[in-house]
Amino acid sequence: MSREYAIAVIDSGVGGLTVAKEVMRQLPEERILYVGDNARCPYGSKSPEEIRAFSFQMIDFVRQTPLKALVIACNTATAVVLDEAMAYLPLPVIGVIEPGARAAVQATKSGRIGVIGTETTIRTKAYERALLRAQPDLFVSGLACPDFVPLVENHLASSDKAREVVKETLAPLIREELDTLILGCTHYPLLAPIIQEVMGDRVRLINSAEETARELSSQIIAEAKSRNSVSIQPEHLFITSGDRDRFRSIAEEWLDCHVEVQHHSLEKSVEA
Repeated sequence: MSREYAIAVIDSGVGGLTVAKEVMRQLPEERILYVGDNARCPYGSKSPEEIRAFSFQMIDFVRQTPLKALVIACNTATAVVLDEAMAYLPLPVIGVIEPGARAAVQATKSGRIGVIGTETTIRTKAYERALLRAQPDLFVSGLACPDFVPLVENHLASSDKAREVVKETLAPLIREELDTLILGCTHYPLLAPIIQEVMGDRVRLINSAEETARELSSQIIAEAKSRNSVSIQPEHLFITSGDRDRFRSIAEEWLDCHVEVQHHSLEKSVEA
């Protein structure tokens, strides 16, 4: 498979940059095509029908480029469309829920695991099902955090407002005596320092972005190793349906490099 083939990462906004960053670290020679639907973010409060429609608009957009794998970096979209996307595309399709759940099961000592995510992710109980399949006697407490994504999308992840919102939102989980907390939205790692501060050092945070990138690496590493190991810097491309300058500002801060950002209206990327 040639170097022109890309790994596509799709997300409701900037949250999937946490996955992209891990893919860039673990597979530095791979080209990334990133699509963030910032104009319609957040997905977590939308209906399953809207989430499915928006997700497949992104999928149909990226499949115009030769791909070797697709990562659905949005937990909400993973919960709604992963199985259908796997059947739709003739290539590896990876979501963020199963890898994060497996890592949490391995990490917990007390068997008390928390999950924070969007309203849809928590309502579907996708993480709870994945966790209990792996270990049926776990205690799992889920909490929707609808105010977290707007903080990240509006570049407020390090602000005093973010600290106040996170502290107030997570108060119910502090009483649950958890030892493991899954960041069940790829936006949340950008709030991880504040979340860790609020939850305390005894609670281990599970970043589903890291685990997802690790699973992706394991699936394509054999193919990557089989190619000639010529050191060529891949040309990543980042697409947003929203404000290009805001996206670039957050992406460059998080990825610590210059990024090429284009704007596309995803609603026009497929025929009605």
